[in-house]
Amino acid sequence: MCLRKRYSNTPNFNAKLEQDLKRARRSSRCRRMRAPPQRNLHATIDQIHAVSVGAVAAAAPDEDERRRRISHDVKLETIPNCEPSTKPTAEEVRSWAQSFDKLMKTPSGRNVFREFLRTEYSEENMLFWLACEDLKNEANKSAIEEKARMIYEDFISILSPKEVSLDSRVRDVINKKMAEPSTQTFDDAQLQIYTLMHRDSYPRFLNSSIYKSLFQRSSSTSSES
Repeated sequence: MCLRKRYSNTPNFNAKLEQDLKRARRSSRCRRMRAPPQRNLHATIDQIHAVSVGAVAAAAPDEDERRRRISHDVKLETIPNCEPSTKPTAEEVRSWAQSFDKLMKTPSGRNVFREFLRTEYSEENMLFWLACEDLKNEANKSAIEEKARMIYEDFISILSPKEVSLDSRVRDVINKKMAEPSTQTFDDAQLQIYTLMHRDSYPRFLNSSIYKSLFQRSSSTSSES
């Protein structure tokens, strides 16, 4: 209706109206051609999202790596005189199957058992036991207090990600002894963790691929010699 009023006084009204309509249609088609298809836009957004997620996943360490870093930090901060890695003898490897005490008495046995505990996400038990042994060898009073505080914060505190599993009785004893820390502050807790490793982890260690491969290599070495 509006177009008819516009062209009512124009000669060749129908021709002019038809030309304008064609021109409008062509302009509309051009705009549609220039606009990106909606599905391609969605595909582009999906691609950007996929790349972003991949980048974040690559940048963030996985759980195993996070635990390895935590273990490394504990090794450096809590146990300043960690045992050096030593290669076990064939006799030592065979003796580990005889008793848990023999396994824990040798540095090489403790190192191998610690590696096994790491695969079970319970390495903090060995780290705590080693830290307690280190505390017992300290003679300086101020150093004893500092080491006791670090052990408490790293392994006893409920806020620590490396908290070891202790019953309420042992925790109460530790809390009282922390008023005046000594080399015996964590004796009850150390014994409880030692018993836990003996009863729970040690049998699985003897059946693990870590120990079996060491045992096989030690047996083949003995037969060759």
